[in-house]
Amino acid sequence: MSTVHFALATAFALVMTAFSAAPALPQEGSIKPYKDALFSRFPVLETADGGAYEVIDYQELRDINERDQVPERRVKSSYVSMGVKRYQENETLQLGGRLIDVTRVGKQKNAAFTVIFVHGRGGDRRLGANDYSFGGNFNRLKNLAVMNGGTYYAPSVTSFDWSGAEEIALLIRHAFEQSRGRPVLLACASMGGTVCSHIARDREAVHYLSGLAVLGGPPDPGYATTPAAKRRLPLYLSHGSSDSVYSLEGQAAVYRKLQQSGYPVRLTVFNTGGHGTPIRMTDWRKLLTFLLNGN
Repeated sequence: MSTVHFALATAFALVMTAFSAAPALPQEGSIKPYKDALFSRFPVLETADGGAYEVIDYQELRDINERDQVPERRVKSSYVSMGVKRYQENETLQLGGRLIDVTRVGKQKNAAFTVIFVHGRGGDRRLGANDYSFGGNFNRLKNLAVMNGGTYYAPSVTSFDWSGAEEIALLIRHAFEQSRGRPVLLACASMGGTVCSHIARDREAVHYLSGLAVLGGPPDPGYATTPAAKRRLPLYLSHGSSDSVYSLEGQAAVYRKLQQSGYPVRLTVFNTGGHGTPIRMTDWRKLLTFLLNGN
């Protein structure tokens, strides 16, 4: 064998070894549970479409006042595990000539999957990294990511128009490349849902995505015509039935149109819940399992 051929064979062997040592793509049911007795215990009041549509029992007295040590400010300690802070870093990424502030939790490279959370109006990266607010739900997301070999990004979004969406598109590609092509999931809350709508129309960004979620965000009546829909990216929607900012009816209409066409979509409704309820109450383990597996 010539020196050149030997060098090429050695390089190929190193690449294959690196890939074989990388974490495997999570399969259905392999997202390990974390405090499910606290975060996944809520009664289902109604279900339809083979479980794709659910109405969850939400009660403010139980789910805020009894869950929080200081209502809406600090959850009881039993809901959080702070060891995950060892894997958390604040970073400023320089991507495509832009500076993007993020909180990263988990591996910098070679993650089994990546979750990116986009906050709403008035927020920044601190919102998605807050361990004690929102009933400890972001602490659970952090732990689920780290326990399963994944990475979680909470970026600061500078605007909710195309310019802000372009920054998230750069982060999506960065996460895809850092994980060597493993799934990248995008979740958007409240007005951040407009970023998800923009991303769904960005053909290049969609190429690097494996799933989308909108938590209490604006409905996107034109979603079915987007590149994201054409790629049949799984879509997870969660909404409060009493949301006074974005009505449930609009989001339910989007769900029905997609569901009737056989699209991989889910809608979770929190009965009597308001605009911020999905951020507190969405079951991240259920969401991740659906987006990673499409069922």
